[in-house]
Amino acid sequence: MSGFGRSAEALSVGVSAVALMSGLALSPASAQTTYLDPITVVASRTEEVVSQALAGVSAVRGEQLNQLMPTRAEDAFFGVPSVNFQERADDPGMAINIRGLQDFGRVAVVIDGARQNFQRTGHQADGLVYSEPELLAGIDVVRGPVANIYGSGAIGGVVSMRTLDTNDILKPGERFGGQLHGLVGSNMVQGLGSAFFAARPTDNFDFMVGTTARHRSDYKDGNGDLVPNSHFRVITEIGKVNVRPADGHEVKFGFINYQADYDNGLPNETHTATVYKTDVNNQIATGRWRYNRPDDRLFDFDINTYWTKTKTTQVKTEGTNSSITGALGSQRSFQIDTVGIDAHNTSRFDLGDFRFAWTNGADAFRDEVEVVDPSGTARLFTPNGERTVSGAFTQIRMNYSTWFELLGALRYDNYRLDGANGDGSSGDRISPKITVGITPVPWFTVYGIYAEGYRAPAITEVFVAGTHPEPAPFDLLSNPALRPEIGKNKEIGINIRQDNLFVANDALRIKANVFQNDVTDFVEFVPIVNPGVPGGVPAQGGQFCTNLGFGFVGICEQYQNIPSARIRGAEFEASYDAGDWFLAMAGSVQEGENLTKNQPLVKIYPPQLATTVGVRVWERKVTLAVRWLAVAEKKADDIPPPPPVPGFQGSALPTDGYNVVSVYADYRPSDDVILAFAVENLFNQYYVRYLDLRTLSTAFGSNNLVPSPSPGITFKGSLKVRFGDTFFKNG
Repeated sequence: MSGFGRSAEALSVGVSAVALMSGLALSPASAQTTYLDPITVVASRTEEVVSQALAGVSAVRGEQLNQLMPTRAEDAFFGVPSVNFQERADDPGMAINIRGLQDFGRVAVVIDGARQNFQRTGHQADGLVYSEPELLAGIDVVRGPVANIYGSGAIGGVVSMRTLDTNDILKPGERFGGQLHGLVGSNMVQGLGSAFFAARPTDNFDFMVGTTARHRSDYKDGNGDLVPNSHFRVITEIGKVNVRPADGHEVKFGFINYQADYDNGLPNETHTATVYKTDVNNQIATGRWRYNRPDDRLFDFDINTYWTKTKTTQVKTEGTNSSITGALGSQRSFQIDTVGIDAHNTSRFDLGDFRFAWTNGADAFRDEVEVVDPSGTARLFTPNGERTVSGAFTQIRMNYSTWFELLGALRYDNYRLDGANGDGSSGDRISPKITVGITPVPWFTVYGIYAEGYRAPAITEVFVAGTHPEPAPFDLLSNPALRPEIGKNKEIGINIRQDNLFVANDALRIKANVFQNDVTDFVEFVPIVNPGVPGGVPAQGGQFCTNLGFGFVGICEQYQNIPSARIRGAEFEASYDAGDWFLAMAGSVQEGENLTKNQPLVKIYPPQLATTVGVRVWERKVTLAVRWLAVAEKKADDIPPPPPVPGFQGSALPTDGYNVVSVYADYRPSDDVILAFAVENLFNQYYVRYLDLRTLSTAFGSNNLVPSPSPGITFKGSLKVRFGDTFFKNG
């Protein structure tokens, strides 16, 4: 069956099943709303309440995911400060930017603990993650290298996504059940169907399986113009098995299969622009062994192994014959296989009034990149090769009474790169971290952080080599001398946590901080121009630019180390929930500078503020909410200048500021049924997010970077039903 046929069938089954099951779970909805602080383990490898964590930590959980009704995974991050996304309308993948850092592993992204390291060179971000938001149960975000013990490379931060498991489907005491969800939307056509089923035959064994199908057609922007090739179809399957063989032990196995198909490329009227029919398959397999018993203070361990395979297969369907991209009908593929393991253990002990938690761990992963392009040169721009990265850490957390906390850690990192041509590079380093927190009163904490992070160069950064297609045939030079990046982050923050402040059971949470991340040997893609042209820099790694150009002065480009770069900013998130109404706000502002050239860094996003306000009425069975996103303009002066060559544009365009307002409403006749409706971009605002660009093939010398606008006004409606065996037992 074709992908479209499977998508349509799954969608129809999902929607029909939801409609059928909606009458099965109409027990009264709870009138009480109790604020539950989310728990995270990402920042320090030990459990801690997000609002009390001594770092820039944010969490997204099920209730927020329900209200956001995400079409793409990045939609689920609304209101998370300093987190942005670079995307193209013609690709469902997302590139995550934290505090102005992205690409090539600067942000470590894991799904159920499995690294997502896929990268394909082109006119897009250098690092894409493919994830279906319908599978998500929660998201944790840690900003900055404070989470360096979580894994190598994360000088920007960590994003950890957890997918649905048995406990997300079944209530305590239930032996079997399921969750069905159907969604339809406007702005042309979009739809979603999902079904998840779980069983718990015994207290020591459970499993769940599920599938989703999502379809979106080409959408219209706020001006009413159709955005070509913005359609996609995504089908996923998921399975989990959990076994508890002994007291305190849990062994978990999981598998996710993600399949997307879409058309990549911006067509033109003459059909000379290259367009690829594209299929992406992302497979994730995990095995995890956890041990925890409250009476065992010596051992509390977590061992996780994983395998991720991401493969993009493309067939050229439009464009002219070319030695670079091949002829019509040519096929190429990009694949990365990542295998990895991470393990850590925490021991706890007391010395007088001091409480200690000592965590030790190690991790390693190996990337293997294979590019096949018999008719073109894709393997030159995304070179084949292998990367092995490993590390170990030790961390001690000390608490005194209720007012003082000290956390210190050391991490050792090691890497090795091996190119297909036999070239290679390697390196290692020890990175420290120290955090001090003081809580003078129970509801207020102030903390300070110094943390370093270490990012090894990626395979592409070191080994890329080839000639860019006409009409701009510049050379890309490899750089075997490329050095790792080192981030040195300083941060001061506050946490405010107050309950029963104005009315009974209300909750106020505030996290705010300022930071400065100084990055040495920052890696950028820089122009290498021939002698006599001002503004260029010499090649590194024993390379030379011999390109003679094509109608203009010759030019090459190369990944090089910038001796010194600085990113600093401020961010906050605040929420207040009084039960009958709630308010949440989050904002961030950043600036980044290449201190060597006194130029701005290209990946710094403009300031923004996200606000959500809502009420719960009719015995809190109905929720009404409004979301407002305000983003400032990105001026030309805030973007680094293009290469000093006629006809070259650079990699970014200025963008106007914008305001996007969305509304949401849901009705919950019981705890297990949600009937929801949303209007996104209520005022049909035309807007383009910074760095959301596509390329347009036109005559030589013309502007080939064009904006990739976001959707205009969109209506969505959905029905989600959860059911369990308690319904059948109770009749």
